[in-house]
Amino acid sequence: MPQPQSLYNVNVGVLGHVDSGKTSLVAALSTTLSTAALDKHPQSRERGITLDLGFSSFTLPAPSSITSAGFDAVQFTLVDCPGHASLIRTVIGGAQIMDLMILVIDVTKGIQTQTAECIVLGEITTDQMIVVLNKIDQLQPEKREKTHKKG
Repeated sequence: MPQPQSLYNVNVGVLGHVDSGKTSLVAALSTTLSTAALDKHPQSRERGITLDLGFSSFTLPAPSSITSAGFDAVQFTLVDCPGHASLIRTVIGGAQIMDLMILVIDVTKGIQTQTAECIVLGEITTDQMIVVLNKIDQLQPEKREKTHKKG
């Protein structure tokens, strides 16, 4: 895609329980990574968890509803939030800039403590939430089929 002249930015918070796959999802979606993105902090790598907010982005052509306002493209800035309970203050800080939220749920573990906290935080800070059911490939085929039929 050619460089757009004018970007409309949407900040998307990516939240969920620790090890739900938030950072992996952000890495898969992103085309532009910041220097703080994706657990580059040495302690993050050592401990195997996200400690800071990570920022990355991807850009899509603008829909007609905003091209009339002069925007060529929409930049989605992904805010990768820590999932560990001890880092909830960092998550709350990141939530202040969110336009919408992606809640990542590890289907092999279901709703966990920080998942519930993220739901409450999302209800307080934004009107729009996308729920991503992650790691479905790790379910046994019979359980996957049973779960699919429930939905």
